[in-house]
Amino acid sequence: FRAVIFDMGGVVLPSPFPMTKEYELNKKIPAGTIWKTIKDYGENGAWPKLEVGEINAEEFGTIFSEECSKTACEKIEVHDFLEYLEIGMKNPITEVLDAVNCLRQEGIKTALLTNNWIQGDGKSLLPFSRNHFDVIVESAVVGMHKPKFPIYNYCLSKLNVKPEEAIFLDDMQPNLVAAKSLGIHTIKVDDVHIAINELEHQLNVPLTSATKGTRPVRKEMQFDVASLTAYLNEKLNMGFTHVPEIREFSHGQSNPTYLIDYGPNAKKMVLRKKPPGKLLPSAHAIEREYRVYNVFNRIMSALGQHGVKVPPVLDLCDDPLVIGTPFYLMELGNIYKDPSLPGMNPQSRQQVYKAMVDTLCSIHKVDINKAGLTDYGKHGNYVERQVNIWTKQYKRSETHSIPSMDRLMTWLPQHLPTNETTTVVHGDIRIDNFIFRRDTPEVVATLDWELSTLGDPISDLAYSCIPHFLPVNFPIISGLKGVNMNELGIPTHEKILEMYCEKMNLHQIDNFDFYMAFSFFRVASILQGVFKRSTQGQASSDKASATGKLAEHMSDIGWSFASKEGFKLFNKMNPTIGGGATRKYSSRAGKAKCGSVFVRSWCLAVYTRNKLKSLFSALPQSTQELHSKLECFMTEHVLPLEETFSRYYSSDKKWTPHPELENLKAKAKSEGLWNLFLPNKEYGAGLTNVEYAYLCEIMGSCLYAPEVFNCSAPDTGNMEVLSEFGTEEQKQKWLLPLLNGEIRSCFAMTEPKVASSDATNIESSIVEDGDNLVLNGRKWWTSGAMDPRMKIIIFMGKNDPNAIKHQQQSMVLVPASTPGVKVMRPLTVFGFDDAPVGHGEVAFDDVIVPKENMILKAGAGFQIAQARLGPGRIHHCMRLIGSAERSLQLMKQRVKSRVAFGRALSTRDTILRDIATSRIEIDQCRLLVLKTAHMMDVAGNKAAAKEIAMIKVSVPTTVSRVIDRAMQSFGAAGLSGDFPMAGFYVWSRALRIADGPDAVHEAAIAKREL
Repeated sequence: FRAVIFDMGGVVLPSPFPMTKEYELNKKIPAGTIWKTIKDYGENGAWPKLEVGEINAEEFGTIFSEECSKTACEKIEVHDFLEYLEIGMKNPITEVLDAVNCLRQEGIKTALLTNNWIQGDGKSLLPFSRNHFDVIVESAVVGMHKPKFPIYNYCLSKLNVKPEEAIFLDDMQPNLVAAKSLGIHTIKVDDVHIAINELEHQLNVPLTSATKGTRPVRKEMQFDVASLTAYLNEKLNMGFTHVPEIREFSHGQSNPTYLIDYGPNAKKMVLRKKPPGKLLPSAHAIEREYRVYNVFNRIMSALGQHGVKVPPVLDLCDDPLVIGTPFYLMELGNIYKDPSLPGMNPQSRQQVYKAMVDTLCSIHKVDINKAGLTDYGKHGNYVERQVNIWTKQYKRSETHSIPSMDRLMTWLPQHLPTNETTTVVHGDIRIDNFIFRRDTPEVVATLDWELSTLGDPISDLAYSCIPHFLPVNFPIISGLKGVNMNELGIPTHEKILEMYCEKMNLHQIDNFDFYMAFSFFRVASILQGVFKRSTQGQASSDKASATGKLAEHMSDIGWSFASKEGFKLFNKMNPTIGGGATRKYSSRAGKAKCGSVFVRSWCLAVYTRNKLKSLFSALPQSTQELHSKLECFMTEHVLPLEETFSRYYSSDKKWTPHPELENLKAKAKSEGLWNLFLPNKEYGAGLTNVEYAYLCEIMGSCLYAPEVFNCSAPDTGNMEVLSEFGTEEQKQKWLLPLLNGEIRSCFAMTEPKVASSDATNIESSIVEDGDNLVLNGRKWWTSGAMDPRMKIIIFMGKNDPNAIKHQQQSMVLVPASTPGVKVMRPLTVFGFDDAPVGHGEVAFDDVIVPKENMILKAGAGFQIAQARLGPGRIHHCMRLIGSAERSLQLMKQRVKSRVAFGRALSTRDTILRDIATSRIEIDQCRLLVLKTAHMMDVAGNKAAAKEIAMIKVSVPTTVSRVIDRAMQSFGAAGLSGDFPMAGFYVWSRALRIADGPDAVHEAAIAKREL
C-alpha cells in the first residue's frame, strides 16, 4: 500500500451522530428528525447542496429549518445546528493524527477526504493544520461529495496512486461501499482505536509515536544526561556508548517524568524524579513510589489471584548526586489521557471503565498479610490522617486566602467516617494512570503509586470519579461534565459506584459525598502546592502557574459536596467553629443600644440557643459587622420614621418623595450601607448571594427601607443588567447615576393585551431605521414609572419575529423624556399604589432612540431577563421573610398585652398554635432561600434554577399565611395603616404573580423533577 485516505467526522474528528441526538434532545426536536430529513430529501435537499458548496452554512440554516419542519409537521428551528456540530467536533482525535504522522514518516502518503461545508465567513470546516496530510479533498471546495465516484477518483489522482494501492477509513457504510467498488481497500471505523490497530496490522508498521504526549525538556527541568548514562552502565550493565534523547512528558503536575530513548536497539524507558529545589516535607516521595512497585514485582506470584498489574520497574536511585534528585526507571507503556476516550465506540468505552473499576477492586482485595504489606502504612483512621496531612501541606504552600478551603479544613475533621476498612490504596486513581492493551480494553499495568499506602478504599473510588464533575476542557484534569455519557457509553459516577459495590460485595456507601468533598480537598491542596512551586521555578509542568490557581475552583466543588452531604448549607464558614458546639451569638448580645426587642429577635430569634448551630456566625466577620451595622441603622433611623412615611404617602403629596428620605439615603451612603446588592466590588459591596440574603431580611422588615440603602427594585435589577451587559458609554450615562442614587429607573416588559407570563407573547416592537430604533407598544405594571426621579426605562420588545423563539426579543434603554413615551395612569394593588415609586401603564408611540441604546445585542432579551431574575427573586424572598419575622414579632407583643374573655391571648391554644406554625414556616422558607442562594454562589444561577422556582412559589404563599395570622391576632387594627402588616400582605400576595405566576414556576419545577 502506498496511501491511506481518512474521512474526517467520525475518524479524524469525533462523530457527528451522537451530537445530532444531543442537539435534538436539547432543542426538543422529535428524535431522528434531522437524519430522516437528510434521507428523505436526498440529492434535492439542503444537506447535499451544503456539502458540494452550492449553499453556505448561513443559507443552509434557513432552508434546512423549513425541510425539518415539514418532516416533523411542526415548526423546527435548526439555524445553529452546524455551529453546534462545529463546537463538538473542534478537537481532533490525537491518536489518529499521531498515526498519520507515523505513516508519513514511513513514506506512506496520507489524504483527508471529507464531506464538509463552507462557513459564513467563506472558510471551510477544518479545525487542525493542513500540514498533517499530503492531500486534502473537501467536498464543498471541489464541488463533489461522497459516496459519488468522482470525488474518490479525484483524491486518488491527487495522491498519484492506483485504487488497489490505497486504504480508506470511514465510519459510514455507503461511503465504504463506493470506495470498495472502485478497488480501494476499506476499514469500517466504529472505534478509532480498533481501526488504527487494524490499519497497523495491514501495513505492518507501528502507528503510535513513542514521543506522543512529550515535548523538549524545559531548561529548569534538565539534568546531567551523561551522568545518567554512566550510572545505568555501572548499575544495570546497559553498555550504552552514547547519551539518549530525552523528552519530558507534557501532562502531570507532580514528579517530573521523562522519556529516555537510547535508540532502536534499546528499550525505551520512563524516568520519574523529584522536582529540583526545596520541597515540602514528604512531598514527591519517589522512594516510596518505587518501593511499592518493587514490592509488587517481588511478590507478584502472591498477588496473581488479585489481578493487580504494575509496570516492570528497572531501578531506584536514591543518590541525588547522579542527576540532582532521587529517581527511578521503568519500561514504557501506552495510556489514555482523555477520560471521554474520543474515537472509541460506546461498547469499548464501557469496557475500559469496567476494566478500571475491576482493577481498582483487585487492588483493594489484596491480602496485605499474604502480600507482606502490613508495614506499608498505618492501620485505621486513614482519612483523619490524610485530612491532617493535606491541611498541613496546604498551609505550607498557602499564598492567599481561599475561603472554601478554610471551610473544608474545618468541616472535614468534624464529619470523618466512623468505620473505615483498611486495604492497599493507590491514592491517585485516574484513567491516565492505567496502561491498556492497544487491541483490547484490558489493563496491562497501574501507574503512579507515589501516594499509595494502607487506607480507606472508598477514598480511591471517590477520587476516580473526579472527572465526572469537571468541565470537558478543564485544565490538566480533563472532565466529563456536560458530556452525554449515556450516548458515549461512559458510566455515570453512580454507575461506577454501583459496579464497585457489586464487585466488592458492599450494600451501599451512604456518605460518598463526604469522600468526594475529601477528594476535591486533596486535589485543591496539591494544586496549591503546584502553584507555590511555580513561583519558585520548581513545578514539573509549564502550565503549573495557571493550574495552581485552579485550587480555589476545586475547593469550591469540594465544599458543594460537603453541603450536599447535608451538614452545612452556606457558602461562608467561620473557621473557628469546631466540635459541634452550639454558638450563642455572644457577639450580638451587646447590641442593646439598638433598642427594640424587634432588632434582637426578628433576625436572630429563629436561631434559638441550643437548637440550631451557628448559621449566622458562619458568615465572614466583615459581613457580620455589616449586618450589625445595618440592624442598628434600621432601629435608630428608619423604623422611627415608618409611621411618618406611612401617613405622608397616604396624603395628596404622595407622588413627591418625602424630604427625610433623601437625608436617610445620604446618611446610609456615608456609613457604607449603600449598593449592598451588587456582587461586583467595583460598584457594590462584593457580597455573595448568601451574605446579601441576610441583609435583605433586615431591609424587608420595613417597606420603605430598601430605597434608603439604594437596594430597591426595580433599580437593583436594572443596575445588575447594566453592570453585566452594558457598554462603557451606557454605564457612564445611566449606571453611575443609578449607583449614586441620583436618578431612578423602571422596567417595561409586561403588556396588557397578552398573557405576559409567557414572555414570548409580547407584542411591542423594535424596528431598525437607519442608525435608530423605533419602539411601539403598550406596557403596564411598569414598576417605578410613576416616580418623578425616574429618568431611564429598560424596554423589552420584539426586534425579529421570525427568529428562534427565544431570540426574537431585545432590551433597549429609553430615556424617560424621549418623545412618544407617555405614562397613562398609576395601577393599584388592593387599592395600594406604592407611592412615590408606583406601577404605571406606559405607552410607547413611535419612540425613537439611537441603536447604541440596545443592551448587549439584538435577540439577547431573554438572556438578559433570565440573568436579571435569578438574584432578584432571592432579594424578594428574603425581604418577604423579613416582613414575616416583623409580623410574627408584632403578633407576639400584641398577644402578650391583650386580654379577651378573661384570659390573655397568649394563653389561648389557637394563638399558640398560630405562633408555632409561623415559626416553623418562616424557618423552613429561610433555609430554602439560603440553600438556593448558596447553590447560586457555588454552582451558578442555571444549576439553581429549580430551587429559584421553588422559593418563588413557596415564600410568598407561606409569608402571606404568616402575615394573615398576625393580622388576625390584631383584630381590626391589623387591617389598618397603623401597623405594617396590611402593606406586607399586599406585596406578599402580589409576588405570587410578579416575576412570573406560581403556575409557571410549578410547571418548571415538575418538569425538572420528571
